[in-house]
Amino acid sequence: MELGLEDKVAIITGGSEGIGRATAKRLVAEGARVAIVGRREDVLREAADRIDPTRAGRVLTVPGDVAAPDTAARIVARTLERFGRIDILVNNAGVSAAKAFEDVDDTGWEADFELKLWAAVRLTRAVLPSMRSQGGGRIVNVTNLAGRTPGAGSMPTSISRAAGIALTKALSKDLAKDNILVNTVCIGLIKSGQHERRYAREAGPGANVDLEQRYADDAACRSIPLGRIGETEEAGDVIAFLVSARASYLTGVAINIDGGTSSVV
Repeated sequence: MELGLEDKVAIITGGSEGIGRATAKRLVAEGARVAIVGRREDVLREAADRIDPTRAGRVLTVPGDVAAPDTAARIVARTLERFGRIDILVNNAGVSAAKAFEDVDDTGWEADFELKLWAAVRLTRAVLPSMRSQGGGRIVNVTNLAGRTPGAGSMPTSISRAAGIALTKALSKDLAKDNILVNTVCIGLIKSGQHERRYAREAGPGANVDLEQRYADDAACRSIPLGRIGETEEAGDVIAFLVSARASYLTGVAINIDGGTSSVV
């Protein structure tokens, strides 16, 4: 399927690994140019080489913490300076933070909302002038299942992600007149650097970790109806479709990428 992404320009936060990197790689394969954002400059550079091994200049690395209020304007300015336009924004930055309510202090709440909600708000605000000037755009907010069906011990992530889902729906209404389509993907259990670093910590220093076996043995994996954990590329493919010309009549929707885990449609 031709996605119509040739020469489109995307900003992807959390782009150095996992879903962000997989999405960037798929978009570049479709002919797009991408700015990937992350806090670790060395990891960003390595990701750029994996996303575009031909080094054809289709990947811009922008080191920065999207939770900082001034980062959004800098990301947009650098992207426009390099590529001249912005067609796509994927708000993907985030880390898992799941505790019981009484175990989360004010600092934890504030940090989670800065990273997962305020970063999306600021970046969306910053890209709107460029998208409007060229007649439209695509925004995808990466949230998760807990935002739709929060459980015990799921805070603050379940609350900040619920806010991200609500933000998606509200933005889709406000921005439809500008042909800016806004959707969210609610992520279930997907392979990620976060999981792999946790497995390494649990194994101890110097231990060899069989990642595939650890994923297979993870208790959460056994609850997935499809019987396996998701690949980052599977999430990246869905996001690539949502930002493409083929999804031109989809806005304000939440799509579960979870192997059938969620109890809600």
